Amino acid sequence: MSANAPAAVDPKLFRDVLGHYPTGVVVVTGRDTDGEVLAMVVGTFSSVSLDPPLVSFMPMKTSRTFEKMQKCSSLCINILGGEQEDIVLRVAQRWENKLDGIDWFPSPSGDPVLSDSVAWIDTTLWDTVEAGDHWITLCEVRDLAVTNPVSPLLFFQGGYGSFVCTSLMARMDHEILPAIHAAHSARSQVEELASSIGCEVTVFTAVSVDEMATVLSVTGAGVDREEGLAHRIPMVPPIGDSYVFDQDGDAQERWIAKLRGADETVKAVHRARLAFVRDNGYLISFLPAEGSAAYDEMREATRRYESGRLTPSEERSIRASIESSSVDYRLRDLDDHEIYDVGSLVLPIRDPKGGHSMTLRLGQLPSRQTGARINEWIQQARTVVEVLEQ
Repeated sequence: MSANAPAAVDPKLFRDVLGHYPTGVVVVTGRDTDGEVLAMVVGTFSSVSLDPPLVSFMPMKTSRTFEKMQKCSSLCINILGGEQEDIVLRVAQRWENKLDGIDWFPSPSGDPVLSDSVAWIDTTLWDTVEAGDHWITLCEVRDLAVTNPVSPLLFFQGGYGSFVCTSLMARMDHEILPAIHAAHSARSQVEELASSIGCEVTVFTAVSVDEMATVLSVTGAGVDREEGLAHRIPMVPPIGDSYVFDQDGDAQERWIAKLRGADETVKAVHRARLAFVRDNGYLISFLPAEGSAAYDEMREATRRYESGRLTPSEERSIRASIESSSVDYRLRDLDDHEIYDVGSLVLPIRDPKGGHSMTLRLGQLPSRQTGARINEWIQQARTVVEVLEQ
């Protein structure tokens, strides 16, 4: 090897270093000469030129889909939103019929525009340049529009997400004022509940599909608020079932899909809880042998989440900590005479619009209680929910 030749670059190191620079995620669509609908996920999309209006993307040379796309009279580039990771996975994992079951409408050129995508760009191929194991594909823009102005989907540090800081992902404070007012109008009843049971009682509201925030928290005598969850918590299973149960099937499955690597048994537990709270109006979890220490890792994870700007790797770590909690979420019948250690009780609260954006949570509950006593707690909590719903 020549003394001036560059040293070989480790492919793993190359991907890791470049992975620290975020790239936008798009789905390129088209129709071949036989009318087949084509779709391909690309993470190398970029604006190139204003005069003429050009954009680019860089498919791999081995892409069979792009081989067909080179013969298309037009292509449509769909800029995806932060909530469309499931679309990416479905398109990327299929060999054919890639848009089956995915809602779309035709662009002016007739190519698929994915519903809920941030924007679409109708193009024609302008030039294709060879670049190592990829093509640099230049496309001339013919038409374009923004259809859903939300945070875009990015690929960063090996994961997909919108990666907008917590304060921007949440609704503005004034948008959750109705929840704040409702909670504080029932403050005396919430305080009485916490005092009579000797626990922490918190009212949460959903501030986005990914996050809940505390609007009121009170504790009974001798109960430490610092032992509870943070004021902002991510909706990662098991957190969020009291909100998600009222959403459509797709939203529920997106919530379940946040359980990265979980087996079907675990997912089945959370699906069963969604059905249970819909039918019964409450959910209960139980402590394992280590008692309240089972919440330590989850509590710390929510503190880290609340701290502010997070990298994708930090978000994955937080999600994994919440998922790995040893708290027992399996459903069981309460026997009046049996003794239980309850981790939490949660009850959804109907809002003025008829949805269930608020949640009443009882935590740090007294240990070693009979099923009869726990049923009394549930009835006491139902009474407070009725006040909150007025």
